[in-house]
Amino acid sequence: MNNIVDKIDAINWQDISDNMHDKGYSIVPNFLSETQCRNLIESYDNKEGYRKTVEMARYRFGLGTYKYFNYPLPNIVQTLREALYPRLSPTANLWMKLLNIDRRFPDHFLEFLAECHVHNQQKPTSLILRYGKGGFNTLHQDLYGEIYFPIQAAIILSERDIEYTGGEFVLTQQTPRAQSKAIVLTPARGDMIIFTTNFRPVTGSKGYYRVNMRHGVSELLGGERYALGIIFHDAES
Repeated sequence: MNNIVDKIDAINWQDISDNMHDKGYSIVPNFLSETQCRNLIESYDNKEGYRKTVEMARYRFGLGTYKYFNYPLPNIVQTLREALYPRLSPTANLWMKLLNIDRRFPDHFLEFLAECHVHNQQKPTSLILRYGKGGFNTLHQDLYGEIYFPIQAAIILSERDIEYTGGEFVLTQQTPRAQSKAIVLTPARGDMIIFTTNFRPVTGSKGYYRVNMRHGVSELLGGERYALGIIFHDAES
């Protein structure tokens, strides 16, 4: 997985930090190759390697199916968690400082994961999602327990306008005492979206304040869309 680490090292992380701070998200284009995307899609139907399958309609989460990976994670997923986390933790810690939240995230991923496990959060949360025609994902936040990391990532595995239409990635921002703002993104296959898990700081007349954000996927008009979700905290056991 050295090529994944090399790609992560080559990213302009100052730009990512600036975008996260200004907008709550940032896009890294062409992060995974077509072959890497295909391999992940092909692994979706494997009977091994997943701890849980969720039919979204059953829980009124939307229409589609997603699968949580089980430990040990696939090498690419484990590498993404371990290599992305230390690049994002400085931004996460800056947000805690600006919002006067008494929380500091460790510098290294395995230290953070150990903290999750101490709090009985021991189930991996990284997942692969599949939507067919009419599929969608309602606006939500991926919080699985008391311990959570405020930034996560999603990588689109299917080619927009060739393998599917519709299915935009949607973010909403809820500013206190104001109407919600919608952000609609149309990433290509292999693009990685880095975005806030649940909130970000915004500058006001009296300093920084917290705005809540949610994410989801708009309705697919046709085809089939796959995506990989990288979440750094584990879920409660």
